[in-house]
Amino acid sequence: MKALPCIAAVAALLTGSAFAQTPPQTSTKKVDGTENVYVFRYGGHQSMFVVTPQGVIATDPISYLRPAKPYIDAIKAVTDKPIKYVIYSHHHYDHIAGGQPFKDLGATFIAHRRTKERLLELKKQNSLLADVVMPDQVIDGKKSITLGGTTLELNYVGRNHSDNSLVMRLPKEKIVFVVDFAPIESVQFRNIPDNASPVEYIASLKKLASLDWERMIPGHPYAGGRFGTKKDVEDDIAYMEDLSAEVKKAADAGKCFDTAMKEVKLPKYEKWANYETALPANIERFCYWWGRGY
Repeated sequence: MKALPCIAAVAALLTGSAFAQTPPQTSTKKVDGTENVYVFRYGGHQSMFVVTPQGVIATDPISYLRPAKPYIDAIKAVTDKPIKYVIYSHHHYDHIAGGQPFKDLGATFIAHRRTKERLLELKKQNSLLADVVMPDQVIDGKKSITLGGTTLELNYVGRNHSDNSLVMRLPKEKIVFVVDFAPIESVQFRNIPDNASPVEYIASLKKLASLDWERMIPGHPYAGGRFGTKKDVEDDIAYMEDLSAEVKKAADAGKCFDTAMKEVKLPKYEKWANYETALPANIERFCYWWGRGY
């Protein structure tokens, strides 16, 4: 493997304190305690890639409306081995757009079956982004990929932030890569879009918590960029269950939607990210469930 260049250190010397206040657009970091697991950050998105003697397993291209070259360059700065696989976490563009340059290098793309169904429907409507690559292989429940002595396990834990999210687990390293549905010290995204049932969402978080892992690499740098823990997922479950209970009370009292969105508060979580801006929208989603049945 090639040594990673000390880009941040050099830039700091050149630009002084101004650079210290503005993080670089991209960064690459090897995960402590591992020999071959890396996190690539591109703005406010993150992906994991794993380097093996036979090639690289990469996750989400994260190149929506921006070039994929920085991600590919980051991998090439670590190894000269080919990118063998690209795994989609789910079908949302902000994570999977930009894959074509990876495909041009010969990568095989893998995703949940519903991801491909969603993308085919978008293509049929003539609205699929040109640089989004259709998956070559799909899975339903569980699949393992072994490359160069490393095994990556793909798990479908149910409908949550999408109906096709995969949990990627490295059994040896006890690491999972989880995108969007298990935020760290943050309430859920807006009105929990692309979701069939918030109750199923809670069930999927419980399945995630039941897997054997110790550290969670998230798809966004939450909470200062730290990795997640089982406690963080348990806190997500508690938040969702507390929110569900409070909104059900409001729905039973005929307060859904607008009144509940103004009155329901969860002070236990008020220090979490996006509490003020997203809590009303989170309440709205549960109001649909408890007040309208969908």
